[in-house]
Amino acid sequence: MSRRALTLMVAGFLTLLLAVIGAMLPVPYVALSPGPTENTIGDVDGKPVISISGHQTYPTEGKLSLVTVAYQGGPGNRLDLVTALRGWLDPAVAVVPEETLFPRSTTAKQVEEQNTQEMTDSQETATIAALNALKIPVEKVVVVVQTDKGAPAEGRLKAGDEIAAIDGVATAGLDSVGAAVRRHKPGEQVKFTVKRGDAETDVLVPTVEDKEGKAVVGVRMKADYKVPFKVDISVGQVGGPSAGLMFSLGIYDKLTPGALTGGKNVAGTGTIDPEGKVGAIGGIEQKMVGAKKAGATVFLTPAGNCADAARAVPPGLRLVKVETLRDAIDAMDALRAGKQELPACPA
Repeated sequence: MSRRALTLMVAGFLTLLLAVIGAMLPVPYVALSPGPTENTIGDVDGKPVISISGHQTYPTEGKLSLVTVAYQGGPGNRLDLVTALRGWLDPAVAVVPEETLFPRSTTAKQVEEQNTQEMTDSQETATIAALNALKIPVEKVVVVVQTDKGAPAEGRLKAGDEIAAIDGVATAGLDSVGAAVRRHKPGEQVKFTVKRGDAETDVLVPTVEDKEGKAVVGVRMKADYKVPFKVDISVGQVGGPSAGLMFSLGIYDKLTPGALTGGKNVAGTGTIDPEGKVGAIGGIEQKMVGAKKAGATVFLTPAGNCADAARAVPPGLRLVKVETLRDAIDAMDALRAGKQELPACPA
């Protein structure tokens, strides 16, 4: 073999080797693909997604499915270049920078914990929104989340305490508690009336002066709600806040006679607040593909996602634009009645 031929052969081998190694190298991207769908008025692993006790419920039919996005990649489990390239070529997959899902200041575990908490919060908020839509009274309360280390409230107030009154005046919301404390001079005591378990007790907490010269006790609180009956939601490992709308519809459906869908296969997405406002979400393209694969014919779409959804909607999937829970309920009523004119996402 001539020296020139040998040189070309070695060069070709090295080029191939480098190409193979390069293809196997991890890249800082995440591949988003359609995830599983779950029928909120159905079962998961033999258990109802939504269980209600202490209030009359009604049988229903059809599907009100939440949709999800699955991902590959992330810190400690990065994509290789070949997988990333394959995703870029697949219209049902979005390949995005790793920071989109995993900000540099957070770990994969922290992101997972945040998604779990967001799911829990969305279930609670969805319950309140559904009950508000049904005009079922829900009591607003203020609950202690935690106390600051070394602060006067530490050891006196406890996580889970419901603050019923301050200095004998009934609590009128989260802001009213802070305002009542600040009306004191630093060094004075504040009388908290708290409900702890089944008991109600008065707790005296001294104040200290903060950087602005105002009285504080070092307690962190949140606005919460007391539902008059029990609503349990279970969807396994699904995380994030984007199933809120579909949870609300599932609860509403179970608490009202008849089938909200009229037996249709409906999917949708969107965050929700206690007043029933629907918020935009991420991964709308992948979620529509997942809905279509699961047999959905109608897709409830947050108004904030309409433009992106209309550009990528799968054939045969009808987009219905919703801004509130009431919009979604009205759309279901119209579909059930056979009406064809519904708010649609712009083409």
